[in-house]
Amino acid sequence: MLEKTTRINYLLDFYQSLLTPKQRNYMELYYLEDYSLGEISENFNVSRQAVYDNIRRTEAMLEEYENKLMLYEKFEKRQQIIQQLKEAAEKTEIEKDINKWLDELQDLE
Repeated sequence: MLEKTTRINYLLDFYQSLLTPKQRNYMELYYLEDYSLGEISENFNVSRQAVYDNIRRTEAMLEEYENKLMLYEKFEKRQQIIQQLKEAAEKTEIEKDINKWLDELQDLE
């Protein structure tokens, strides 16, 4: 569950501008502020089921955006390459590795 929450939080960071204000509010309250479905439904005077349905539809939309745009996937790849660069900096034969990773980073942009 924590892995899903982390993924959704990243997807929200990348794609929140593509959501409606209502979708953004529900997702922020549920995933960032850790509100329950009941608490959100009380705040917006809607049923708990309406909040649940909206959150599930929005999650699907975020995943669809990611499948098409791959912003999170590219972000993760860049983070992996940066970590490899940090680890290689501690080695003696660094130049060859750095050039390879820099080329990979450039290809991602």
